Amino acid sequence: MPKKLEPLKIACTSSDCDNGLHCFKATRKMLEKNEEGHCRSCGADLIDWDRIKKNDFGDVDYTFRVLKKELIRHHFFHIKLDIRAINHARRKGVVNLNIAARHRIEKYIGPKDPPRDGRQTPMSGNSIFYAQHAVACCCRKCIEYWHGIPQGRPLTATEIDYLSDLVEKYLGEKLPDLPQKGEKVPSIREKKNE
Repeated sequence: MPKKLEPLKIACTSSDCDNGLHCFKATRKMLEKNEEGHCRSCGADLIDWDRIKKNDFGDVDYTFRVLKKELIRHHFFHIKLDIRAINHARRKGVVNLNIAARHRIEKYIGPKDPPRDGRQTPMSGNSIFYAQHAVACCCRKCIEYWHGIPQGRPLTATEIDYLSDLVEKYLGEKLPDLPQKGEKVPSIREKKNE
């Protein structure tokens, strides 16, 4: 029987600079030294932050390319979605999944002070969660340092549109064969330990 692999231990502050995967979340010391935007582990300055923070969906290819330079984002761009997430997406279909993604951003990320901010987006179980982590709209801290949208105020309709568009693009790339309308998918029953 094959050995079960342990889950990868990954956090927003993880990096693997030797393999080109960094962490751009600034420490207090970095902020004091005006080194915001550099890798917190090796100091690399790889991203045109002014370009990213324009939140121009017309420049989404660049945005996705540089998001993948951060270890946590790279992980979620390349991880295989779990079966529950895939089945949930299939049941919804493209149209309803995009509606659900926008609703999730409005409800859990959009308020001035979201409840449980920084912990409101699980790491698996729903394709929208994977997308939020990949495109840095999982919490207001990530939104602020990646997209330049400040914490402490509600997201505007334009900001919600932009973040929703990022999530939709990720989902479209990750699930290219997803039907427009939902389909019937049998539920998965957890097997009890034998």
